[in-house]
Amino acid sequence: MGNYSKPIKNVTIVGAGFMGTQIGFHCAVKGYPVCFYDTSSKALEKVMPSCVEKFDFAFAAQPTTADEKDNVLQRIRLANGIKKATSDTDLVIEAVPESLELKREVFARLDRVCPAHTILATNSSSIPISRIEGATRRPERVINLHFFVPVRDNALVELMGGTATSDNTIEQTRQFVRSIGLIPVLARKESFGFVINRVWRAVKKECLRVVDDGVASVQDVDQAWQAFLGTAYGPFFMMDVVGLDVVHDIEMSYYRESGDASDAPPKILQDKIAAGELGVKTGKGFYTYAKT
Repeated sequence: MGNYSKPIKNVTIVGAGFMGTQIGFHCAVKGYPVCFYDTSSKALEKVMPSCVEKFDFAFAAQPTTADEKDNVLQRIRLANGIKKATSDTDLVIEAVPESLELKREVFARLDRVCPAHTILATNSSSIPISRIEGATRRPERVINLHFFVPVRDNALVELMGGTATSDNTIEQTRQFVRSIGLIPVLARKESFGFVINRVWRAVKKECLRVVDDGVASVQDVDQAWQAFLGTAYGPFFMMDVVGLDVVHDIEMSYYRESGDASDAPPKILQDKIAAGELGVKTGKGFYTYAKT
């Protein structure tokens, strides 16, 4: 077995999409060597240009040198094979789509190729690690590690263990979260939706229903939310940023969990998915966005 007290030094991101790239970039900014792996070569090709763009945006108001930028970007590497991506990693953060079957498949592969000490974390926002841990031979080294978007602006990261996650794994992960300048929030028992997402899911579900029932418009709901709570963004804009396909997958997870028809994604969300209007990433969702 591995040295379970070994500090986290190297991070691997599995899934180089919207969320995975944000997490990996943030880790690199905070000093960690980060390796990205994705089964899609196109997704990997977009990582470095995306990280350059994120750096320029994140530090637009701060004086930075070319060397500082290069130092961050040099911490990032890409791998077209999962074994190569994980050979010396201490922490893997999985950020693939919200499919239990897919995540179990990924974790089984990771378990086979990662060093024994490696912590395997899922960024899933709805699937408890207890549903995934059985795909591995290291249930004591698996954990939910849920980041929020945009990562650099949201200080919280939720942690939740499974049926066998060790205290050591939780503490190592908690210290890692603190080391990247974020605040770890620990769910002390398994909770479908963790802590924040249970509350956010209730808000999101009711906002969708209010519009789907014809009670109010998307714009009015967002404006009312912003005015009432003094927030910069409304729920529908936030869903567009996350991606309506991701929102749909999450809602389906709750629906499958409860079997309650009232938990099924409403027609307004289904229609957006069918039309390919997935939010910011496609240029149109509940709002229209300029494509860059």
